[in-house]
Amino acid sequence: MELRHLRYFIAVAEHKSIRLASERIHVTQPAVSRQLHDLEEQLGFELFSRHPRGLTLTPAGESFLSDARQIMSDLEAATRKAKRISTGWEGQLRLGFVENSSWDGIVPKALRAFQIAIPNASLELNPLNTPEQVQRIEDGMLDGGFVYLYRPLSNRCEVLQLVEHNLVLAIPVDWDLGGNEVSLADIAHLPFITFPRWVYPTYYDQLMAACGALGVSLQVVQEAQTESVILALVGSGMGAALVNSANLGRPPASVSFLKLLDLSVPMPLVFAYCANSESPLLQRFLQVLTEARKCHSGQ
Repeated sequence: MELRHLRYFIAVAEHKSIRLASERIHVTQPAVSRQLHDLEEQLGFELFSRHPRGLTLTPAGESFLSDARQIMSDLEAATRKAKRISTGWEGQLRLGFVENSSWDGIVPKALRAFQIAIPNASLELNPLNTPEQVQRIEDGMLDGGFVYLYRPLSNRCEVLQLVEHNLVLAIPVDWDLGGNEVSLADIAHLPFITFPRWVYPTYYDQLMAACGALGVSLQVVQEAQTESVILALVGSGMGAALVNSANLGRPPASVSFLKLLDLSVPMPLVFAYCANSESPLLQRFLQVLTEARKCHSGQ
């Protein structure tokens, strides 16, 4: 059975005439008659009762017409959906993001703009650190992700540069260090909270090297795997921490942030994605993200 069998059958059923149906679908009467006969042979029962003045559906034909219309309707809907997916107007994107990048700035703005521009798209958002995202992008488990780039990625990934963050000092809100700016050398005696090296070895090594260049060895009293936990520990009064300036977008009530005068570790936020991706929806997302970057840089 082919789709044309169903189209011809529906046309004949609606017009109750092979002649009228052939005129409507622009197919010769013999061709319509032949396809209708072939369909009935395949089904093993008659769809129409033949009369001198036309055709009427048999009870089986009535039932088959209802289902045939539903099949054609479902097919048309599937075709429209597939076309929207093929042109990037529908589908699903699996994206990762470093949590602090989503609180303010270009990332939430780009996500909102994308949902407005492509309302039928579905975003699966996964909060992951940079190494986890890069691995999943390379393995094809994510279409892309917002990551901090401290070293070149493999040729399996492309990157779109977004913004650059840096370090700030986080301290308990009731600590008074004499101003809003400090030198790391002057506070080296404070207890510090950091994350374990295995969480992100490249960034950890750069941070410790920058501290070492100032002659400072941090007095680490506690380690935590995420900045959210680190800031919670800072807020509890356990110690200070060197954290991403992106946290200024959602400052905890129990934490104060101070500018560092002598310590800098640039944190380039980029969007990394599969270099060989064939997803039209990803290309739409990149367009929206590029436009958001232009608007953000023009602020």
